[in-house]
Amino acid sequence: MEPSEAAGAHDPITENMYTGSQNSFPGDLIDSSDLSNADREQIAQLMNALARLREAERTLSEASRRFMKLSEQDMRALHYLIAAKRQNAVVTPKMLSAHMVMSAASVTKLINRLEREGHVIRKLHPSDRRAYAIDVTAETARSARETVGRAQARRIHAAAHLTSRERDAVIRFLDGMAEELSLSNADWAKQL
Repeated sequence: MEPSEAAGAHDPITENMYTGSQNSFPGDLIDSSDLSNADREQIAQLMNALARLREAERTLSEASRRFMKLSEQDMRALHYLIAAKRQNAVVTPKMLSAHMVMSAASVTKLINRLEREGHVIRKLHPSDRRAYAIDVTAETARSARETVGRAQARRIHAAAHLTSRERDAVIRFLDGMAEELSLSNADWAKQL
């Protein structure tokens, strides 16, 4: 099965996950009585566009993981290490543990596996001789850049086609969405 088939391409339900009848626009979850039908339709289109973006990112990430023969967890760790390298930052196991929200023992296993597979190297910490730093190998950094990195960078084209005001609106929207989706706004999550 092709990835586009698996992703539900040309499936009318998948393509319109946030579209429904006027009465079902998610009236059972939020009060949308102050929205016009045109507003509801445009909001549904916006939510569907976000769903398509998430699916495109998921498909790209999955293909990159398969290409590099890595797990999602491995890719998250490598992404962090590559970002740190770009920022000339030193990464310690403790920093990686905090980023990955993993125990020290689990991060040690992750680092050992990535080191064994030639993706990372351990070296002495430049300012703390009692600690060590983790760095991504040049080959893995190059491979990640040529696969997912190059594809992800093409998103800049979409942002470049917007005006400065449009980009400001998108930033406000995405930051607002992140805040609305924050677990601090979910009473049920406080029970976890």
